[in-house]
Amino acid sequence: MKRKAVSLFMAIAVGAALLAGCGNSGAGQATGGTAAEEPAKEEAAAESQAAEAPAGESEVLEFYHGYYHEESEWPAAKVMRDIYDEFAAAHADGPVTFKPIPVENRAEIVSAQVAGGNFPDVVDVDTAVPQAAISQGLVLDLKPYIDENGLQDAVGINYTQNDVDGHIYTVHDQLESRGMWYNAAVLESVGVKMEDIKTWEDFGAAMDKVRAAGGENYGYVAGQGSLMMLNAMMAESEEGRNLLASELTEDTIRSEVFADAFKRAAAMDQANGSGHTTEDLGNLMDDFNKKGMVAALFNGVWNASGIDAGLAESIRPSLFPGDVAIASAGGGISISSGMSEAKTELALEFLAYMVSPEVQEKIFTGVQANPCNKTVDLQALAQEGEDPIVMKLAEACSQVNSAGTVVIGVSYTWGGDVGNAIINALMECAVSGTDIDARFEQLQQELIALIA
Repeated sequence: MKRKAVSLFMAIAVGAALLAGCGNSGAGQATGGTAAEEPAKEEAAAESQAAEAPAGESEVLEFYHGYYHEESEWPAAKVMRDIYDEFAAAHADGPVTFKPIPVENRAEIVSAQVAGGNFPDVVDVDTAVPQAAISQGLVLDLKPYIDENGLQDAVGINYTQNDVDGHIYTVHDQLESRGMWYNAAVLESVGVKMEDIKTWEDFGAAMDKVRAAGGENYGYVAGQGSLMMLNAMMAESEEGRNLLASELTEDTIRSEVFADAFKRAAAMDQANGSGHTTEDLGNLMDDFNKKGMVAALFNGVWNASGIDAGLAESIRPSLFPGDVAIASAGGGISISSGMSEAKTELALEFLAYMVSPEVQEKIFTGVQANPCNKTVDLQALAQEGEDPIVMKLAEACSQVNSAGTVVIGVSYTWGGDVGNAIINALMECAVSGTDIDARFEQLQQELIALIA
């Protein structure tokens, strides 16, 4: 699958709210060459000059990443830093020194260097490589290295999703994988079993039963989650899958497939109630993970780590109706094309290291994310540790990886600003009495203006 809309990804960096629970956090925002960007430019230039080794001294390969958090704040960040440090230690005596640098402003650093005709040595980009970097030839095409070394399975869906006209400029070592989590106890209390929910109509009927039962329980967390619902609904048809994988156009905005998915999701949201909507899943996740009040939650595989021990038996992962999953490679490791042969060789070795089975296993067990390497046996790893959370994580990842239909998240191909506009429209439709058809027509005009 070729991504035709590389430029759209710049919008994600400046407009998208961070997805709930997404592991690759802490990104700054690109400022587009304004005066406010000058300090970032000077910092990046100084650091680039510092990496140039005087004659007779080893070169320095700088690697910018976003895992700057304290371990107490986010344990996964420490796991990732340890992985990077192990690579640095293994090459400490080589001709090139590997230097991982945790930063909060990766996007600003990349933007500043690209504006000056440069690119960081290696950077774990939090969106996608800027089109300006590609057009100037500043970033290395990773596809030849992947092909020559047989790493297609190791990089997984990066190989197709991050293909830009036959080139691959970034590889993410973990995948943003989303499906549906459900509370079997809540469903069974109204006479529903998850295996009976095969279509979105079945899902809607089950939510109606939960609502009709009264009490504090409710159907699902809508809002941000509703965007995933629309995403999965569009994946039901070949036309919808093609639209999801392509740049957003006016034809897509006016298509019957998009209209049908929006209106079906909006009708379910309105029945579900406006009190159960949020633009950020994190605001209502405790209702599901800790209080057990909600029948379903649309979220990533990482949700396994947030489930209260007392609910571990009843909360389980599932795919979206129709055997659909959402999995996105997104941004990842990108390498400068303007380095010495020695630095380039070490940078590519680092890429191979990050997608190796050994490191991918650590990403799964320690970071609790879905690794990109398709050869890693997640179930075997989970059974070795006998950790119930990791076992639930393995089940969720395995379901996503083996889903009958796997599609990319709309915010990656259409842009974060588009995703936010759809979320806002769906949240308004959740209010009782809202005219869904009229609000959809308004959304169409908003989206046409965004892509103009």
